[in-house]
Amino acid sequence: MKHIFLTLSLFILTTCIRADEGMWLPQFLKALNIEDMKRNGFKLTAEQLYSINRISMKDGVALFGGGCTAEVISKNGLLLTNHHCGYGAISALSTVDKNHLKQGFFAKSPADELPCKGLSVSFVKSIVDVSLIILNQAEAFTSEQQRDSVIKTHMAAYEAQKKTEGKQGFVRGFYYGRVFYWIETQTFTDIRLVGAPPEDIGKFGGETDNWVWPRHNADFSLFRIYANTQNAPSDYNSSNIPYRAPYHFTINATGVKEGDFTMVYGFPGRTQEYLPSAAVAFIMNQQDPLRVEIRKKRLEIIESAMQQNDTLKLMYANKHAGIANAYKKWSGELVGLKETFALQKKQTFETELIQRLEPKIDLKTNAYSILNAFVDAYKQYAPLSKDQDLFQECILGVDLFRLALDLHRLAIELQKKKAGLPNQYQDLSQRIIPQLPYKNVNLKTDHELGKSMLTFYFNNRTSGPATVYADSLYKAFNSNAEFLNFYLFQRSILTQTTALKACISDFENQWNALYKDPLIQFMARLFSDYQTHVFMPSAVIEKSIAQLQRQYMSLLLTAFPERKFYPDANSTLRIAYGKVEGYTPKDGIFMNYFTTLDGLIEKHATGVMDFNIPERLKTLYTSSKFNKYAATDGKLHTAFIASNHTTGGNSGSPVLNAKGELIGTNFDRNWEGTMSDISYDVKRCRNIVLDIRFTLWLIDVYADAGYLLKDMDIIWPKNSKR
Repeated sequence: MKHIFLTLSLFILTTCIRADEGMWLPQFLKALNIEDMKRNGFKLTAEQLYSINRISMKDGVALFGGGCTAEVISKNGLLLTNHHCGYGAISALSTVDKNHLKQGFFAKSPADELPCKGLSVSFVKSIVDVSLIILNQAEAFTSEQQRDSVIKTHMAAYEAQKKTEGKQGFVRGFYYGRVFYWIETQTFTDIRLVGAPPEDIGKFGGETDNWVWPRHNADFSLFRIYANTQNAPSDYNSSNIPYRAPYHFTINATGVKEGDFTMVYGFPGRTQEYLPSAAVAFIMNQQDPLRVEIRKKRLEIIESAMQQNDTLKLMYANKHAGIANAYKKWSGELVGLKETFALQKKQTFETELIQRLEPKIDLKTNAYSILNAFVDAYKQYAPLSKDQDLFQECILGVDLFRLALDLHRLAIELQKKKAGLPNQYQDLSQRIIPQLPYKNVNLKTDHELGKSMLTFYFNNRTSGPATVYADSLYKAFNSNAEFLNFYLFQRSILTQTTALKACISDFENQWNALYKDPLIQFMARLFSDYQTHVFMPSAVIEKSIAQLQRQYMSLLLTAFPERKFYPDANSTLRIAYGKVEGYTPKDGIFMNYFTTLDGLIEKHATGVMDFNIPERLKTLYTSSKFNKYAATDGKLHTAFIASNHTTGGNSGSPVLNAKGELIGTNFDRNWEGTMSDISYDVKRCRNIVLDIRFTLWLIDVYADAGYLLKDMDIIWPKNSKR
């Protein structure tokens, strides 16, 4: 009982955080949040949100593809998520002749639903505290490395034990390793594409609008879960049938108004809300600016290539989206941290921390020690982090260089295999070999990337042990990165399709020829040097920082007993709640809480390429065929914003009203609020939601796929014609 109380106390020591802030673990809602939620308008019970003894809302929320969220919207396993979450699967199913990305796709019957190879969804069955088991004897070690080793051993043993019991799941740590939970899951691997709007609708606004409000894109896609005849997970089989879902969300198509209660249920990826000022200064002064600058250069080259023809546009579509997404996020984060004085707020908070601990001399001294240790740690970490980013963003930002390193790793695993040692050759070969020769790489474009990235790398690297080999090669080419890049591309077998095919078709016997390749040798030596002089030392400092964070967290809990400290996001199931509301990004500017199709048409009229739309959408807008999907103002609402605390991973999450009914799909945050992963500001942080009425209208009217609505439970506005 003592341990259970202490674990819960991590959450219930307080409540001065505003309702809008926080990503709460659903198993603690009854103890922590439900009364506050009800004060804000919520109408249901905690057990209806999360229960391990009966069906609850958690059974309708899925981890989609490992990085997004999806919700079940029919008893027959129909899934709703974002267009950008399904983008990779839709792209993989597209060809130049059948371009489902560009043209859109809606299956006319179950037989037309398209299997998505490699796509999976997972549901959480239960969440159990296993801290006593995982931390057993771990706290006896003062060395972070020893503590970490014990914890990893216990986690692996527990997961293995559960596997022998026929259970699937994982152990995850919270509060920087203070608490651990076993999360039991169920994963389905037969997932089929049901529908998606054309890219010009689903991705309307492109990078111009990404991370921006007001927003008008219909960021949704539909998939269906298939299971075997016992309703259990099964790999794709033509005899599989639609999954009989134990829970699906009722859809409310009556609309929202400002001040309405909203809730987001999903799998937020990663936040760092409890960083010290030293860490925030590091992010603002080095990490974000460097990454933004590198990604901007990569995007300029890729965008130039994509404008040349549809083949290149399709080839680089998914890659461009990934690079651009982080670029704009980090840019907004940097601006948000500066404009909300995040660093100064952290410093003020640390001053308050010291004052709170004034009566407790030992704790006060410890607080000073920890804060000073943070400063020293980040001072040591900064140059190593810069080197890591230059390697990850510059060197591995070139596809040919990354593939060369992959082949080097594959050759090492092959040697282990031939020596009879434990190896990962089979898994690696299945991932790497199918990429060759270059299904999604244009050598001319990659050559331009190589030239740009090598130039930036050599202009910004800090010469030292990690760069001795690279520097010597650079000097051999008269300190000209363009000459070096030309040599690596021209001399590498990786750019010679016929020779490369011959090698990879018999890799186990031909690997030695590849291993002597100048580009592979370059990447092998560079990686080895970085592994020794950058990555390993960085890992040591990161462990020290993790230990300091855990100690810092303990101080916060002691010094501020009146506050709630929700755990940072870590891709586990969470609930955030707030309300529909606009915001003021700058003096004299107010952003309304909703957008309409009128705004989409106005953007289209600017002639900007990102605002292209299909002719059919223009025709339907002109005829105003909104029917029951129109709001009380007669307009078709496309999106709305709310003050729910979200992050990456919440993409595709169901946005629910006070009765737990689906009113929209979460798909983004406003650019002014992207710093919420580090410092939440309720005045400017908003999540962006696709209005469910726009989704339904596009399915029913635009795509003429109204038959799909018959599979859903929908609450329509009063007096509407169904």
